[in-house]
Amino acid sequence: MVNKNLRPPTLNVTPEEYKKMTAQISPRPTLIKNVVLAFLIGGLICSIGQIFINFYIIYGGLPKLAASTAGTATLIVIGATLTGIGIYDDIVKVGGAGAIIPVTGFANSMVSPALEYKKEGYVFGIGAKLFSIAGPVLVYGISSSIFVGLIYYLLDLLR
Repeated sequence: MVNKNLRPPTLNVTPEEYKKMTAQISPRPTLIKNVVLAFLIGGLICSIGQIFINFYIIYGGLPKLAASTAGTATLIVIGATLTGIGIYDDIVKVGGAGAIIPVTGFANSMVSPALEYKKEGYVFGIGAKLFSIAGPVLVYGISSSIFVGLIYYLLDLLR
């Protein structure tokens, strides 16, 4: 049903003119700035991780593999803690992909939905939403690693 109280549009704009108008008022992308900030933030996170690995090797007496595991676990705890107190979201706003891609970004993707739904309780809130974003990553990551492992195993048998 047509509403007769509506007035017809007073501006006739062709699609080309509309495209030109939107191009004029659209914000310009800051690609170089975003790339540099992602590089710096991502590099800083990785450097902090390397500092932890070196610390665990030198002062903890751990072998390199165990120190790498401990360093990764430390970064996950730091990322989850910074997400819990609301700081990691600000880091992501500045660093973009440089803050999302390292393992701290994975910790952020695990903790954020849990915090959002904590008011619904431990089971239906935190428990149900904890893996809402990270769940598919885990499922497909584990599945693909099994698939690649099987291919590697079969190729090894053929040698």
